[in-house]
Amino acid sequence: MPTFTVFRGDKSGAPKKSTTTKPDELTGDSVLLKVTASGLCGTDLHYKTADMVLGHEGVGVVEALGPDCKLLKKGDRVGWGYEHDSCGHCRQCLTGTEQYCNERAMYSYADLDQGSFASHAIWREAFLFKIPDGMTDEEAAPFQCAGATVWTALMAYNTRPTETVGIMGVGGLGHIAIQFANKIGARVVVLSGTDSKKEEAMRLGAHEFIATKDQKELKVNSKLDRLLVTTSAQPDWDLLMPIMAAGSTIHPLSIKPVVQTFPMTEEGIKEAMDKLDNGKIHFRAVLVPQ
Repeated sequence: MPTFTVFRGDKSGAPKKSTTTKPDELTGDSVLLKVTASGLCGTDLHYKTADMVLGHEGVGVVEALGPDCKLLKKGDRVGWGYEHDSCGHCRQCLTGTEQYCNERAMYSYADLDQGSFASHAIWREAFLFKIPDGMTDEEAAPFQCAGATVWTALMAYNTRPTETVGIMGVGGLGHIAIQFANKIGARVVVLSGTDSKKEEAMRLGAHEFIATKDQKELKVNSKLDRLLVTTSAQPDWDLLMPIMAAGSTIHPLSIKPVVQTFPMTEEGIKEAMDKLDNGKIHFRAVLVPQ
């Protein structure tokens, strides 16, 4: 029976190196992956004291496939995210909203013996995504959760190139949202507390930048058709509502990402988590197996 190296949460708050054992034979559309990179998400901090394998922004290389696999082959680079299974036949699954399936399996709720903080993992082919050749493993990892979160907010509600899209915050989610909205063709207005991130926001694709701290009133060249709130703290809604267009929508959310890499070791994971917890990560942290 194969044994994988994994990193589990611990009551001390410092993840510990451990092992997970899996059956010899792969069944169904199961795929054995060698993990090559893992994003570190803010959600991982919530479970750093839980007895479970951490990580859900994973990228890896296919090493073996179950008998029912049809799309992947050995050597393919793939990623996976927060949800890793569903029934496949309910109304939600058949209409592309499997995240609402009553039988869905998600990080921290199911399969607690494996995650992306690991040497290997086994997931269903149906929940793996091929990584484009032009993207590194480290760049791809944050897209598996942070990128999916932002993309869903933009595309599930039919964002159009004619819209003006506001992005509140230039952090782990916000810096990706700026790039996505720009690539869609929308006019991008970034709102942040101070001017400290203006230069970077403009480089990422913003067309207009507004510093909101200590402002009594905000002025924009064009009112916002859509606002993505990527900050953890609630904004001043009284300040924002006057710059929203009639019929606009607000999406509270709690292209290549900007990443900092850390070794996937006990010490590396603890350092990355401590920096994320203290707001010292520059956009996204990625753990790399040693």
